[in-house]
Amino acid sequence: QVQLVESGGGLVQAGGSLRLSCAASGGTFGNYAMGWFRQAPGKEREFVAAINWSVPHTYYADSVKGRFTISRDNAKITVYLQMNSLKPEDTAVYYCAFRYNSWYSSKWYEYHYWGQGTQVTVSS
Repeated sequence: QVQLVESGGGLVQAGGSLRLSCAASGGTFGNYAMGWFRQAPGKEREFVAAINWSVPHTYYADSVKGRFTISRDNAKITVYLQMNSLKPEDTAVYYCAFRYNSWYSSKWYEYHYWGQGTQVTVSS
């Protein structure tokens, strides 16, 4: 059973930056990928970014491309989401996700484990 612990959310003004972290533990870590999703009130959960573990291929939603950067620390089994130039429409609960597959996915139902979520609020 994989546990994911997120941190780093908060309140920031538009144009500001935040860095989210997600540490994984409790499982066997061979071939896997991790991603970030977000869900705003009244909206469906949407893909933000994902990264492979073996080869650092990354994938971003068009809405965050050029502003957000996903990265990972293999030794700590931790994934990060650096969010720059934040906009009010980025306001949401951000979830870390883990899948036992060497390739990333933008589909939430293809992930096996989820973090508890961390709130990001961007004020205008």
